[in-house]
Amino acid sequence: MAVSSRLESIAHELFDALDRKDFERISSAATDDVQGVDELSRGWMRGRPAMEAYFASLGDQVSNVRSTLSDVHAIEVGDVGIVTLVLDQEYDAGGQHASIHAPTSIVARRVDGEWRVALLHSVPLAQEG
Repeated sequence: MAVSSRLESIAHELFDALDRKDFERISSAATDDVQGVDELSRGWMRGRPAMEAYFASLGDQVSNVRSTLSDVHAIEVGDVGIVTLVLDQEYDAGGQHASIHAPTSIVARRVDGEWRVALLHSVPLAQEG
C-alpha cells in the first residue's frame, strides 16, 4: 500500500472507531505524547492519559456518532505524515442532535515502523445562513 493510501486509511479507521465508540482502538493508534482538542473543556489534551480521560467522559455523553470524511489528502515528510480532510459529523449529546462541518488535520509519526497519531485537530465551522 502506498504511503499516502496508508495514511488516508488511518484517518478512516480513526473515525470509524470513533463512530463505534471504540476508544481503546483510538488510544492504541496514538503516540504516548498525542495531542488533540478537548471539545468538552475547549482546550488541549496532551498525552495518552489525558486522551483516555477525555474518551471516558465522552463515552457517557455522546451517542449515534456518524462521521463522513471527504477531501482526504495525505503527504509524507520523512517520519511524519500529514492528513488533511473535511469531517462532517452528526451525533446526539445531552438529549440534543448536533452536526458539525470541520476541516481537520491529523499528524502521524512513524514509531518502530508503524504510523501513530500524534495530533488530531478539527475546526468546526458554523453553518452558513
